[in-house]
Amino acid sequence: MPLITVHLLKLSSGVTPAAFVHAISTVSAPLVASRVVRWIITPGTLSKDKLLSTAWDLLIIVPLSAPIQAEHFTKDWVTEQWSITAGAPKALVNGFQERNERLLRPQKGDVPQLTGSLDKPRMAGSTQGLELTKDLLRWSKDFKLGQDGAVSMLNLLAFKPGKEAHDSYLRYGKAFAESIGASRGGNAKIVGKVVAGQGTTCEESRG
Repeated sequence: MPLITVHLLKLSSGVTPAAFVHAISTVSAPLVASRVVRWIITPGTLSKDKLLSTAWDLLIIVPLSAPIQAEHFTKDWVTEQWSITAGAPKALVNGFQERNERLLRPQKGDVPQLTGSLDKPRMAGSTQGLELTKDLLRWSKDFKLGQDGAVSMLNLLAFKPGKEAHDSYLRYGKAFAESIGASRGGNAKIVGKVVAGQGTTCEESRG
């Protein structure tokens, strides 16, 4: 199972996401490089204080076999960093670039049409239960990239001790992919289980 490292980065003044990605790509070609926009569900367990206190600029996912070089984590490039390493199924990593390109630049017919369910949506008071709020709906309508292009979402999940919690989420993920995900265009790009202790700079130690 290939290991991949997820980095959240706050870039130094004057460094753009495009410049950083270009600089690292000679050694470490990212699987994912996305501008960070906002939290949907805020962290509540691992690294909560650091994740919420930093205005992140960039989400980068790279193979552990081709890591970002240490020189690009200096203050010339990055002021804050949070990282975690996970094992991802080989079938998802192989050919990922081609699949991701199709998701980011879909062809005609790839994206399902809206069903009208947002005309009179059910509203909640908070997004913490993975529910729609007035603020989230307003933001989604005003967020121009979301209207005209693809949006990637990072799910960081911390499970309660024991095998049952993880197995339950796997059943949920399978059911979601076969129903709502398939009909609404929600595709899981990469999934993996955290593998702690890989020696990555600023790594979340608890996994």
